[in-house]
Amino acid sequence: MLIGALLILTWLVLLIRYPLRAVPISLGAVLGLALVAGWVLWQEHREEQLLARLEIQLIHDPQRCPAAQPLHVRLHNNTGKKLQSLQWEVAAYSPGSRTNLARRAYDAPTYQGPGDLQPGASWESCLPLPLLRSGYRAATLEFQAERLQGHFTN
Repeated sequence: MLIGALLILTWLVLLIRYPLRAVPISLGAVLGLALVAGWVLWQEHREEQLLARLEIQLIHDPQRCPAAQPLHVRLHNNTGKKLQSLQWEVAAYSPGSRTNLARRAYDAPTYQGPGDLQPGASWESCLPLPLLRSGYRAATLEFQAERLQGHFTN
């Protein structure tokens, strides 16, 4: 933080002392920062659009999955890009309610998808349930993937 303050102070001194040289350089630096910020925002928007096109189904299915991992996950890549990595959190809702019944603890599991999923391909797996608030049974809840974070290849 001290280095940042010193840089700003130095820039202000140069701007006051040598305005004819400092203003064009400052405008160039601001333009460069604006270009980098615009590129980063565009990349984030592109990845958000691709993540929105993924189809993720979470179903409590103890018949298909082992007892320790009763949450059946099906992921379908509807994008035109290869999915490199995917992480998400699982939310649990009672039918007709918008209150998340999955507890958010620091040790709550973060769920991960396949390493490389080709466009149009599907992936299925069984995963453990999130920690639920007391008094609720997993069989009566609807599960959704939230806070998706992923990366696609170009």
